Amino acid sequence: MTSQKAQSHLNELGASGTPFLAIIDFEMEQPLVFPLSRIPADIHFQIGGLPKGTALDSEDLAPAPFDKNAIKMEQYAIEYGKVQESIQNGDTYLLNLTNKCKISTSFSLKQIYHASKAKYKLLYKDQFVVFSPECFVKMENGIISSYPMKGTIDASIPNAENILLSDAKEKAEHATIVDLIRNDLSRVSDNVHVKRYRYLDYLATNDKNIYQMSSEVQGILPDNYRDHLGDILFSLLPAGSISGAPKNKTIEIIKNTEAQKRGYYTGVMVHFDGANLDSGVLIRFIEKDGDHLFFRSGGGITYQSSMEREYQELMDKIYVPVA
Repeated sequence: MTSQKAQSHLNELGASGTPFLAIIDFEMEQPLVFPLSRIPADIHFQIGGLPKGTALDSEDLAPAPFDKNAIKMEQYAIEYGKVQESIQNGDTYLLNLTNKCKISTSFSLKQIYHASKAKYKLLYKDQFVVFSPECFVKMENGIISSYPMKGTIDASIPNAENILLSDAKEKAEHATIVDLIRNDLSRVSDNVHVKRYRYLDYLATNDKNIYQMSSEVQGILPDNYRDHLGDILFSLLPAGSISGAPKNKTIEIIKNTEAQKRGYYTGVMVHFDGANLDSGVLIRFIEKDGDHLFFRSGGGITYQSSMEREYQELMDKIYVPVA
């Protein structure tokens, strides 16, 4: 399905109040749209921890450990250097650089899906699994809300919360993304404002526990917004938190810097219940490629970044959130 057809189909489903699931890739080249009544049996998803669509058999699992075979720091340094060159040239001032890490685990994608605990979960056939903490947008009672997430720290570090909240680089990066989201929402809504700024979420994982920093941005949608759900969604994509600023030029740099297309990684999953819409950014992402599994992760690069710290953040985000 082309992006134009998907956009039109989402408009029609929204206007008719038909519940749906949409899965839209980062490049917007392979969007998928399913009325909830016709979701294939091998696609499973959850929103807010509540199962939607086809149920999976319940099973008790221990935390899902895996071995990491990460990109070598020397290779990461080459891509990082290209981003810093673009920053020095004034082409971007924040770019989310991502990479693939080969992992080994005894668990299947289905088992990882079931074991993980996250606000947004998706198992797409036997191709990839997502357990994302990050909302893209919500639309409810004429209000659109977004929750940009930028800033991560190991929760075991003494005074970790204060360190993250006072870090100059993280402050600047977060402010940039919040401003970008405000601009994006202003294209589709009025009275855009920041309702909450720089609050922390605590995430328990199989590897280490972390804090992540988010904000809440809201706007007022037009009365007929359900007739234009596709138009609204595609005008906001890709998500600002996983691209950068200025968005269009930064996306161009990403495509020229990263070694491969992102595909559904850093895309979005969208659920509409006939009245309200909720959507998540497809991060914390494990995909199958042949006989191997790869974990995809990334982080925001600015002129204040340290290559070693950014590489460590890349590694810190390779986890499964389990209790």
